[in-house]
Amino acid sequence: MSHSSAPDDGPGTTAEDWWVFRGPADLPAPPPWRSLPESPQASTPQPYLLGREHVAVVNAALHLRRPLLVTGRPGTGKSSLAHAIAEDLGLGDVLRWPVNSRSTLADALYRYDAVGRLREASLDRETRAIRTTSRKVRHRPRGRRSDIGDFLRLGPLGTALAAEEKPRVLLIDELDKADVDLPNDLLVVLEEGRFEIPELSRLPEDQQSVDVLVTGSRRRVAVDRGTVACAHFPIVVMTSNGERDFPPAFLRRCVRLDLPDPDEDKLRDIVRLHLGAEALTDAEDLIQNFLQRASVETLATDQLLAAVHLRVTGADLSQDQLTNTVMHRLDEAFPA
Repeated sequence: MSHSSAPDDGPGTTAEDWWVFRGPADLPAPPPWRSLPESPQASTPQPYLLGREHVAVVNAALHLRRPLLVTGRPGTGKSSLAHAIAEDLGLGDVLRWPVNSRSTLADALYRYDAVGRLREASLDRETRAIRTTSRKVRHRPRGRRSDIGDFLRLGPLGTALAAEEKPRVLLIDELDKADVDLPNDLLVVLEEGRFEIPELSRLPEDQQSVDVLVTGSRRRVAVDRGTVACAHFPIVVMTSNGERDFPPAFLRRCVRLDLPDPDEDKLRDIVRLHLGAEALTDAEDLIQNFLQRASVETLATDQLLAAVHLRVTGADLSQDQLTNTVMHRLDEAFPA
């Protein structure tokens, strides 16, 4: 089925010039902030705007090797800050742990596939039995028996703690959605910089060094005597939308940064940096609309960027249509 023709809206109707779906155009390049790291559009790191007083707070956390707890409304750039730090310090890809109400500390430390290892052991026993009873396969070369490390993978926090050459940046996203006990559980590991993997601690003395997989790659790290101990405290950025309070003991060990909603000048700077100075000419009414509504509604800055991007790339949409399409309020249920 082809979608290359215009929709049948009446005699003489033609596809809009900016349409891709049911239109005569090739798929355009994505917005700069939606480009994948490997794409040509992402060859230049995306800028991150932060006031001088906020930069000072980030540096305090780095000097103290304390987790940075970043609060603010959706769209203020909390998660992007972790990527900006990693880019600025040359610390590689950000490790991300998205938290929800079912998240546990164990999820972030490591995963052990006990069922997979049991299945592998069962297959190995069957293979040995066949070798002893069948002359046809008796002389086949014996395959390597899988090590327990094949069934262990460090989670994002475990991988950050296992970093050897330089610290890793760990983003713990939306911590306020976690179970009430998780912040204090997390605090213990971040304070000590180590944790134990019981499945490895119980191994015989001659198997006390095991190579285990890490998050995000097939690379392995050695775990000795079942304990992962960090050589460098990771740079931890924790985000919160302010939906709950954290225990005093937890807050005492964090450096807190509250990101305010962007004002008019900040919004113009954001549009200029992401879409170019020429985009400001077409963005003025959208910026004013955003500011008026953001005082009473929940909106995110990237919604404004999306609206401006659609306008400057030729989308034939009125301000009301842009509002309903991409700049709708976030604190309202979707209409039935």
